[in-house]
Amino acid sequence: MRAIELFAGAGGLGLGVSQAGFKPIQIVEWDKWCCDTIRENRARDIKLVRDWPMPFEGDVRDFDFRPLEGRISLVSGGPPCQPFSLGGKHRGNSDDRDMWPQAVRAIRDVRPKAFIFENVKGLTRATFAGYFNYILLQLQYPSLQLRKGEDWSDHSARLQRHHLSRPSDKEEYRVVFDVLNAADFGVPQRRQRIVFVGFRADLGIRWSFPKVTHSLDALLWEQCRSGEYWERHHIARIKRNVDARLHARAMSLAAKPDALPWRTTRDAIHDLPDPEEAGGRVLNHKFQPGARSYPGHTGSPLDEPAKTLKAGVHGVPGGENMLLSEDGSVRYFTVRECARLQTFPDDYLFHGSWTETMRQLGNAVPVNLAGTIAKSIRRHLDRRSR
Repeated sequence: MRAIELFAGAGGLGLGVSQAGFKPIQIVEWDKWCCDTIRENRARDIKLVRDWPMPFEGDVRDFDFRPLEGRISLVSGGPPCQPFSLGGKHRGNSDDRDMWPQAVRAIRDVRPKAFIFENVKGLTRATFAGYFNYILLQLQYPSLQLRKGEDWSDHSARLQRHHLSRPSDKEEYRVVFDVLNAADFGVPQRRQRIVFVGFRADLGIRWSFPKVTHSLDALLWEQCRSGEYWERHHIARIKRNVDARLHARAMSLAAKPDALPWRTTRDAIHDLPDPEEAGGRVLNHKFQPGARSYPGHTGSPLDEPAKTLKAGVHGVPGGENMLLSEDGSVRYFTVRECARLQTFPDDYLFHGSWTETMRQLGNAVPVNLAGTIAKSIRRHLDRRSR
C-alpha cells in the first residue's frame, strides 16, 4: 500500500508507517538537516528507509498533490506544532507556521483511504478550542474549501452547518482523535501527543485506537512488590530507590496488573557505554558537556520513563533533555540515548550538529508508537480489501 509522508522531520512517523508495510512514494520536508538525515540513511541502505524516495526538500505549499489522486492508501505527518506548543508563542492559527491547511489540502487532492496526523497536546487547550474544532471539521469534509476572502471562523461556521445537515458526501472522512501517552505503548518516555486518524467514509470502516499495552502500576509492581525490575538490572537493594508517593501507590495495589510495565530510561539505555568512554564505538553516542540543574530543569530519573524530549537544548522549555544519575549529577543525553528514548533503530544515523540532531529528535514521533497505530490501520484496510 502506498503512502505519503508530510512534515517528515527525521523520519519517526515514516519509520512506523513503514513498519506496518506501507510504502512511501513521496516524502515532503522543508528542513535541510532532516532531509540530510533521511538521505544519509537511505544511502546507507538502512532497513525500512532503503526503499524510500528522495525527499522533496521544500515548502509543502509548493508541492502539487493532484497527480497522486486515487493512488495513495495513507497520508501521514505531523504539521508543525510550534503555534500550539507550550514552549512556543501560542499564536495558533495566526502563526504562519501553522501547516494544518496544507495537511487538509493533501487529503482533499489525494483522497487517500486513511490518514494519520500527530500534534502537541497543547492543541487541545481551551485557548484553541474553536480552531481545534475547525481542524476536525476540515478533516471530515476536506472538499468544502475555504473561499477566497473568507475568514477561517466563517469557514468553520459553514462547515458546521454542512456537518449538521448530514449530506451524502463520498469524500467525507470518519475521524477519531485521542491524546496518547507514548509510555502506555512501550516507549520509554512520558510523551503526550494528540493523534488524528481518519478513514474515507465510503470504505465503511469503524476504527478505534489500539488498547494501551503498558502501565505505571505494572512498573511499580515490579519495582516495589516483586523486585523483578531491580533483579533484571542487577541493582543491589541498597541502591533501589522509588519516589515515596509512587511507593505508596505500589503498596495500595491489590493484585499484579495485567499490562506490561512502563519502560524506563534505564531499560532503554542500560547497555550503552558511558559516553565519555565510548570513543566513537557507538553511532551518535558522544558526550556533550554543559548540563546543569535548576528549578524546572532537573533531568530524567533512571528508573522512570524519561520526561518528554524537547526540540531545544537550553532553557526550561527546551533544555530538559538530561539524565539524572543515581548520585544526583546530571548530564545531557547523547543523541543515541535520545534515539533510544524515541525508539529509533540503533543503526539510524542523525545528521548535523548536536543542536540540530536534538531538534530533530525532540520533534519526532516515537517510531514504535507510530508503528502501533499504522499496523492497526493496515489491518483494517486489509480486511476491507478482502
